[in-house]
Amino acid sequence: MKYSLRQLEIFLAIARQQNISRAAETLHMSQSAASAALQNLEQSYNISLFNRVGKKLELNEVGKTLRSKAELLVSHAQEFDQALQGHNDIGHLTVGASFTIGNHLAVTHLAGYLADHPEAQVDINVANSSDVVGQVLNFEVDIGMIEGEIKHRELELIPWREDSLVVFCSPEHPLAKKQSLTDKDIKQARWILREPESGARQTFNNALAGLMPDLDVYLEFKHNEAIKKAVEAGLGIGCLSEIVLQNNFKTGELVPLKLPKRDMKRTFYFALPKKRHKTAAIDWWVEECNRGG
Repeated sequence: MKYSLRQLEIFLAIARQQNISRAAETLHMSQSAASAALQNLEQSYNISLFNRVGKKLELNEVGKTLRSKAELLVSHAQEFDQALQGHNDIGHLTVGASFTIGNHLAVTHLAGYLADHPEAQVDINVANSSDVVGQVLNFEVDIGMIEGEIKHRELELIPWREDSLVVFCSPEHPLAKKQSLTDKDIKQARWILREPESGARQTFNNALAGLMPDLDVYLEFKHNEAIKKAVEAGLGIGCLSEIVLQNNFKTGELVPLKLPKRDMKRTFYFALPKKRHKTAAIDWWVEECNRGG
């Protein structure tokens, strides 16, 4: 073989970071050493793996084709290395999770996972669903957890659990006493919503598709807590997962509102690259999440 595993690791790091300097930092090596390793790999096979676009290095068609194979090789090598050291059951894992899942569900499942694998190191990267998909496809995380279906030819989605969005307001809001909203109420209200790239917003947009052009979207936030605080302050009405709101409804801080004949249900998914080698740690994580409900 003309290549080494270290060269493949460097190639993959550059593919993720699209920059040799940043890739070198993640691997704790010098920029010149990383650049030389990539150059040697390309020269050994008389190929080019990247196109330079401005200050970025983007994979060309050859690089895209070889990337998944390199990911598979390196993943197998890492598992074999752990097995040789007698630590093949450690279960190290990096999870990408949407805001609702990451802040309200993943931590609970993390506790169960670490109880079974106390030596494991688990990192949870929280972002909106579209960003999590980007992390999955860029092999920055081992597994993603997203709100709703995002289609991509290189993405595998595994249904996890059902969820439902709930429209809500403060107890002092004029609509609080009405409880059930008409289309007129919906169009006249000021809405405080998640950002357009979020899974919650996509479900909301689909549920209210015919009314969206007439809606007064007053504020948009990335974080659920910001939306709840704005609604509590009387700035408008919101729409979030029932998981996020259940405690607020119990205390009476917020009031649920019904939207008759509007389907606010959705599915949470595990997200994986189709060509990714699925490790034991991924299987353990999925098992723990399914066991926890």
